[in-house]
Amino acid sequence: MGLSQLRKLTDFLERRREISRHYEHAFSDIPEIEPLKVQADVLHAYHLYVVRVNFRSLVCDRTDIFQRMRDKGVRLNVHYIPVHLHPFYKERYGTRRGLCPVAEEAYEKILSLPMYPEMDKETTEKVISLILQVITDGKD
Repeated sequence: MGLSQLRKLTDFLERRREISRHYEHAFSDIPEIEPLKVQADVLHAYHLYVVRVNFRSLVCDRTDIFQRMRDKGVRLNVHYIPVHLHPFYKERYGTRRGLCPVAEEAYEKILSLPMYPEMDKETTEKVISLILQVITDGKD
């Protein structure tokens, strides 16, 4: 099975890059949504499509965005919870919130938008439209 997927890798990567370009274009003038930067000399695989959300200018929070998108049939994710906040590390090593403030701040602001090679243009447009609607509805 792995070998058959490897033969499709080039097409998968190109499709993910197409979706990422579509997302980047859609969010380019939206100050509340900032796609993570990719260096010009890096060829990104776009396993995930992560955006940073400026919640300071919104009256909604991440939970509200998650729920509203889920209600419309779009599932967002958060990748990844900082390691020191996982129960294992908290219980075994006594780690706690405040230990890694930069990682914690990033975690609170990021969302992963749907991204998969079979994602068609209609689905991509739906995700974009809904996230823009949620952001617009959530402005002060």
